[in-house]
Amino acid sequence: MKVTPLCSLFGSCGGCKYQDISYEEELSIKEKALRDLLTGTIEGLDPLVFEPLVPSPELYYYRNRLDLTFRRDREGRWRMGFMLENTHKLEDVTVCPIARKEINDFLPKLREEATVKAVAGEYRNANLTVRVGEEGKVAWGGIGRRSLRMDPENYFSVTIRGRRIFYSLDTFFQANLSILGKVADTISAGSVWTPETVFLDLYSGVGLFGLALADLAKEVVMIESGYDSVRLAKHNIAYHKLEHVKVFEGQVEKLLPEILSALRGRHCVALIDPPRSGLYPSAIQTLNQSDGISALFYLSCSPESLSRDLASLKDRWKIERIIPFDFFPRTRHLETLVCLGRL
Repeated sequence: MKVTPLCSLFGSCGGCKYQDISYEEELSIKEKALRDLLTGTIEGLDPLVFEPLVPSPELYYYRNRLDLTFRRDREGRWRMGFMLENTHKLEDVTVCPIARKEINDFLPKLREEATVKAVAGEYRNANLTVRVGEEGKVAWGGIGRRSLRMDPENYFSVTIRGRRIFYSLDTFFQANLSILGKVADTISAGSVWTPETVFLDLYSGVGLFGLALADLAKEVVMIESGYDSVRLAKHNIAYHKLEHVKVFEGQVEKLLPEILSALRGRHCVALIDPPRSGLYPSAIQTLNQSDGISALFYLSCSPESLSRDLASLKDRWKIERIIPFDFFPRTRHLETLVCLGRL
């Protein structure tokens, strides 16, 4: 069923693909595309492992972050907006229907403040980041060195499973706060947890899942390579006084073998939430060869890299559940949680 898009840039911006159809049809398209991709890539995949796509509680005005191009044109006018898909054209943006309303309300002020700062610093262009937390506080950066760095008293936050998680302008964090709790609840409801479990939160970012699920494990070990995310993870751990949670700075493929060796004989549950590019072959090899990890959760923002990685994991892991989550309504993107058990 065709519907009228909310955005005047629909069809040219490239950010949204499904504003012109009903949400029910969008979910059906995404669900089928994921199923077709994974069954076509992973030989012998049982169709019964697929579960219904979990819809977003919020269809519009859900994104807690916008990235905008800010540029001075040849006539000396300051332009702020999105680069249109497959072009070099900058389109001014005064409202984005998938961004949080607090961000939309702030855009006029953002333009004013960015102009003043750019003129003072003699900048001609910049990439702006504007963000908001669940408390509604808005902040931005992108002009000047370390302009995305924030003081702890200004951090954004969201509460997941009763625990407040802080993040910043300069750290990765999931864009749709309204659905995060559903993912954490799905992982926590599994039968894999015991009082002796060591939870490995790999590619942990600021510690979202390691902290949200910390009450389920005797020990939590997080691995993250981004300096700014590690800084926030340490802040989150200290804020909650969680002595059984540790974060290690470095690459998963380099640190995980040593950590697993130290945990030999312990009951481990792991969550991997890698970048869009997916897992390095060495990380897959470590996961396949480790006998200490009895359960594995793979949270992916890219069905393509997910299908490739699952094809490499399936000989040592049983794919038990595939649960898609619509983190990005009205766009082509989809988040997928896969629950795997040791064969």
